[in-house]
Amino acid sequence: MDAFLTSTVAVAIAEIGDKTQLLSLFLVARYSQRTPIIMGILVATILNHALSAWLGAWVAAWIPAAWLPWILAVSFVVIALWLLVPDKDDSENSRFLGMGAFTATTVMFFLAEIGDKTQIATVVLAARYTETSWVVIGTTAGMLLANIPVIIAGHWLMDRLPLASARVCASILFAVMAVATLSSVVWNY
Repeated sequence: MDAFLTSTVAVAIAEIGDKTQLLSLFLVARYSQRTPIIMGILVATILNHALSAWLGAWVAAWIPAAWLPWILAVSFVVIALWLLVPDKDDSENSRFLGMGAFTATTVMFFLAEIGDKTQIATVVLAARYTETSWVVIGTTAGMLLANIPVIIAGHWLMDRLPLASARVCASILFAVMAVATLSSVVWNY
């Protein structure tokens, strides 16, 4: 359950102001149907994060156990620093827009997540926790928690969210995860 809660909170906060959240805003402005957009985000996130979590679990299995906490802590710090950099929306000229709301959302979200902060966070979280399926469910829930309000409330919500504060909070959360990971090493000696 720890894997689920940590993954949900980490991704939900990290997603605020992220390019995929901006993509949600763009898609709502482009298409009037909200349900296909939400379903597209769900499908794309499950696919992308399942592959990412599998990769994280696979990598963790190959790394010596003594090294893993240190690599994870450094990875959490790198993500914490990366979260401080604002994203930009680059979806304006996508060739996928003519495919309909569900297909366009699924394809664009899947592609936008490749190499994204939340995808990298999913890899690291899956390496950290042995409950890979709970990491996928948690990161997917976090993605939906961050994007559904944008889809429903659109511009009104984005105008009122303090994106810089959200980035700092997400950065602090990942820094805390780095410290917690290293403290588990210190307490085991």
